[in-house]
Amino acid sequence: MAFPSLLHRLPNVRGSLRENVPLGPYTWFRVGGAAQVFFMPKDEADLALFLPQVPSDILVQILGVASNTLVRDGGVPGITIRLGPSFAKVEAVQDNCLRVGAACLDAVVAKKAAQAGLAGLEFYAGIPGTIGGALRMNAGCYGVETKDVLVEVIALDRRGRRQIMDAAEMGYSYRHCSAPADLIFVEALYKGAPDTPEAVTARMAEITQNRANSQPIKEKTGGSTFKNPDPVISDGRGAWQVIDAAGGRGFKVGGAQMSEKHCNFMINTGTATADDLEVLGETIRAMVKETQDVELHWEIRRIGLKGEEGGNHE
Repeated sequence: MAFPSLLHRLPNVRGSLRENVPLGPYTWFRVGGAAQVFFMPKDEADLALFLPQVPSDILVQILGVASNTLVRDGGVPGITIRLGPSFAKVEAVQDNCLRVGAACLDAVVAKKAAQAGLAGLEFYAGIPGTIGGALRMNAGCYGVETKDVLVEVIALDRRGRRQIMDAAEMGYSYRHCSAPADLIFVEALYKGAPDTPEAVTARMAEITQNRANSQPIKEKTGGSTFKNPDPVISDGRGAWQVIDAAGGRGFKVGGAQMSEKHCNFMINTGTATADDLEVLGETIRAMVKETQDVELHWEIRRIGLKGEEGGNHE
């Protein structure tokens, strides 16, 4: 059943504002319910005018390409914002820097850095998703994280005010950012190091190949399901290793399965619901806790209502 209408409480926009939009097609898992309201702003000015006019009791959240997000089956109440093409620009600027829109794909940023002869951002070739998501979770791989190359971030707060924060103000730690949760990142400035495009491209190709060899990238999947646990508690083992030791490789719940190729990745085998995937993750967490007394924490972001909470929202 559909959510009740909110349009009469919302301001006019220049972008696209639609109701009861299925979100499954926008996610890598290809599951999940509808957004009560789905807003794609025309540009930053459109978003900045919209935000302060939204009543404070209406939930507002951002959705990128949902490579690391599980949308629950009951749908997402309030307003789901997805940044469009005007937020996906990349520009090389002075002092070996790149200015990047938050909707730009991580892999595109790596490619543009290579073309500009800038080293240091190659790791983004191995991370699915957009820069907005990378900023929010301090995305990283192969020993490099977003915080290592970030100079500053431009964001809008819930009142539409522009905020400029340097990397130190983001409060980064492993897969975590302490910036206020209601900030919507719109742009970032990165600093690289001079190198030849050929050398940077070669390192990117190696990262891309390593990812293809080790991860189920051709499946309906997301990024890593769980963060790596505290190395003291897990004896230095990563999430996949403690999952493997607990018997989680290939484990199934309904149409959801932990990948045989990399057991820290969940897969929609074709018939999974969001609930199947979430129950699978929680089951794996319980197995690891019971067998090894290691606490796993979700890296996949889960949003919206569970199926039993959904239905007729009126």
